[in-house]
Order: sequence, then structure tokens, then C-alpha cells
Amino acid sequence: MSALICGSFAFDTIMVFQDKFKNHILPEQVHILNVSFLVPELRREFGGCAGNIVYNLGLLGGDGKAMGTVGMDFGPYADWMQSKGMSLDFIQVIEDSYTAQAYITTDQDDNQITAFHPGAMNYAHQNKVSDMKGCTIGLISPDGRQGMIEHAEQFVEAGVPFIFDPGQGMPMFDGEDLMRFAEQADWLAFNDYEWQLMQDRTGKTAEELAQLVKAVIVTRGGKGSNIYTKDKTYDIPPAPVSSVEDPTGCGDAYRAGLLYGLMNDLDWDITGRIAGLMGAIKIEQAGTQNHTFTLDEFKTRYDSAYGCSFLG
Repeated sequence: MSALICGSFAFDTIMVFQDKFKNHILPEQVHILNVSFLVPELRREFGGCAGNIVYNLGLLGGDGKAMGTVGMDFGPYADWMQSKGMSLDFIQVIEDSYTAQAYITTDQDDNQITAFHPGAMNYAHQNKVSDMKGCTIGLISPDGRQGMIEHAEQFVEAGVPFIFDPGQGMPMFDGEDLMRFAEQADWLAFNDYEWQLMQDRTGKTAEELAQLVKAVIVTRGGKGSNIYTKDKTYDIPPAPVSSVEDPTGCGDAYRAGLLYGLMNDLDWDITGRIAGLMGAIKIEQAGTQNHTFTLDEFKTRYDSAYGCSFLG
């Protein structure tokens, strides 16, 4: 099987404030907020949901290709992708735009203040699902609003089953929009906060939405995840981690595990555990595409984490 992942590419500029925001932001003065944080530690990472998911799927040996729009500054990211064997075939450069940029400042409590510039992501609708021949499964992750809408329609027209994973794009859609996606998609994926928004805006429970799709997947951070199907709920335990370095990109790693399980026709108990372990491996490494492993190493760690054999 071959997966097409529609979504964003971004440069993540991550700055670490060696104190706590709460010590410098006065609640009674937020209406005249004017603060400056000294950030002696800074790093620039390759990110964006599509890039992250394809990278992680590749680690598992899955065949995935990313579709997205990027800017005139994408060169270093393109070089990185090529060095890792990631396809550039369905990435369109918008010459008069910048690649999406996230500027993230993190404090000692792991709170984050983020400024995000979408840039070329706003032109996502210029890409067409039909551009990739032989696609057998799809995923729609955060992207330009019109692009997400049109790519969902195009997957349906092509008869390609897909995961709808709105992520940070949730604020762009109202309840009617989200219900339309639910009716089009084969699987729905959220973290616990995004799921609460989905429930509030649609008025639907996970059990109700599971009657429309093959499964509703909700991640719960360190508590594991829940997978709701028409006739059963799977409670997936968290995988143990050696250290918590950086949660950014854990959800994307989890989505890659979902795709791998679906592409290999694995049951939900195994698929959920593969996805959970992918998130655990990612959280132990700073950055969204800096972790690495062989498939044999992954199988060994799966056996250790869950006390059973990895059957993928």
C-alpha cells in the first residue's frame, strides 16, 4: 500500500527561556502586555505535520509521500528530505512566499508561546490528490483551510480511504464543517484537547461518531489512547519512556504508527500500541525528525514495552 499525506511543512524555530513565564507576566496587566524574554538557547528544526508523519512512517518501512506547498526558502528542508529518502514529488514551491514558520518560546514549566506564519501553506489547494497515482490510503493533517476541504472531497471522488486529523487546524472549522469531514473520512484522529473541541462543536460523542467511520482515535498524552469502533472501545496503554525531552511532534509520530497498522491490516490493539510506541520514542528526542531506529530495534522495544510480540 502507498499513503498520501496532505499537510504542512514548516521551519520550527524553538527558543528556551530559562525561567517561568508566570514570573514575568502579571495577570492584572495582561491588557497592556509588553514583555521581552532573553532566550540564550535556540534551535531550528524541520517540522510541519506532513513532513513529520512521512519521516516517521519511513522509519517503520512504510511507503508514504507528502503533499504540500512550500516557499522559496525550502532548500535546506528539501536537502534534508532527499538525504533521508523522502520524496519531493508532490511538494509545490510557491516562489513569492515563505515556507510556514513557527516561532516557539518554551519556559521551564514546558509552557509555550507560539507565533505561526502560514506562508505557502495557504496555497495548499493548488495541489490535487489525483496528482499521485496508485495512492491506496490518505491522511489529511493541518494545512490551508481550502486545501483541507478540497483534498477531502478529492479522496472521496478517487475512492481512497483517509484519516481526518485536523490538529491545530481545528479553529478554522465550525460544527457543520467538522461533521462534513466526519461523513467523508474513514477514520478520525484527535488529541484529547482537539477531541473536546470536536465534541463541543458537533454535539457528538465518540461512540456516535464511530457509527459514521471505521474508528475514532483519541490520544491522551501520558495516559495512552482510546480507539472507538462501532462495536468496541480499545484502551491502549502508554509505552514507557526513558526521559521526556520534547513533546513536539509526538502526535505526528503516533499518526505514522496508525498508518502503518492500517497499511499492514493489523488489528486495533496492535496498531494502537505501534502508534503509542512511536510517540514515546519521539518524546525522548528534541526536535520532530531527529529520532531514528531500525525496524528490528523497534520490534524489540515493542516486545519489551507491551510484553508481547510485534507482528507487523
